[in-house]
Amino acid sequence: MAPKPSSFRARATVGLAAAVAAALLWLGSSIATAAAADGDRSGAPQVEFPVYDYDHRFTFARIKFSPIEWGFSRRYTWGLDLKWNHDYPQAEQNFAKVLDEITGIKANPEGGNLIELDDPRLFDYPWAYLCEPGFWDPTETELVALRNYLLRGGFLVIDDFFDQVGGFNEQWDNFERQIRRLFPGSTLSPLRLDQAAFRVFFELDDLDFSDPRLPFNVPAMYGIFEDNDPTKRLMIAVNYNMDIGDYWEWSDQGLYPVNMTEKGFRLGLNYLLYSMTH
Repeated sequence: MAPKPSSFRARATVGLAAAVAAALLWLGSSIATAAAADGDRSGAPQVEFPVYDYDHRFTFARIKFSPIEWGFSRRYTWGLDLKWNHDYPQAEQNFAKVLDEITGIKANPEGGNLIELDDPRLFDYPWAYLCEPGFWDPTETELVALRNYLLRGGFLVIDDFFDQVGGFNEQWDNFERQIRRLFPGSTLSPLRLDQAAFRVFFELDDLDFSDPRLPFNVPAMYGIFEDNDPTKRLMIAVNYNMDIGDYWEWSDQGLYPVNMTEKGFRLGLNYLLYSMTH
């Protein structure tokens, strides 16, 4: 589950703590105002990031959006928890390395591109990745662009959002609300092991992505198909109570067991190769 923004603990006198709090409040307000002026509806700070021009290699495409909530966190790039930036850019870099080594598909090892949904460049990518949809609230213009992208052959992986069993399904509820806006009347169909996405390159043994460290999270995988027909092309793959991006990010650090990391890469590579062949 996405961590909460870091808290600030007073380390001196009450007066100093108040001064620090006031300074932080002013800083947050200033950043939010500047971001809003740049067109970010959430008030999240604008950040600088590299842009990779097409050079005949595969380049990872991550969807950048204005999150419903954001915060400060040293865990993430830029020291900001912007939701869409979870695992960035290490996930992209490690995914590209494995893609190149295993499939022979040349990939950009430096990272990927951050693409907003209403950016025409989205149509240059057969495959896109969106994380933390529990904080996603696209504009109507963005929804139209994404709908056109998917109907014209694009493929979207939605990953990294969690709700606990017996708790409130806030993450799922927001995600489902946006999907209903994207494709009214669409069906979120449970994905099955015998479907092509899980056989296109690696033949997965199962779809169990349970994490023993998170016993209260029950992973589930859903899909949205063309014409709501599971025998037709899969357009959106949904990883709920799962975070394969985390497996990619930490694959060279040994944070997760080897079998879980390998399984996360197998699933990701299958998604990508499915998108290129269907």
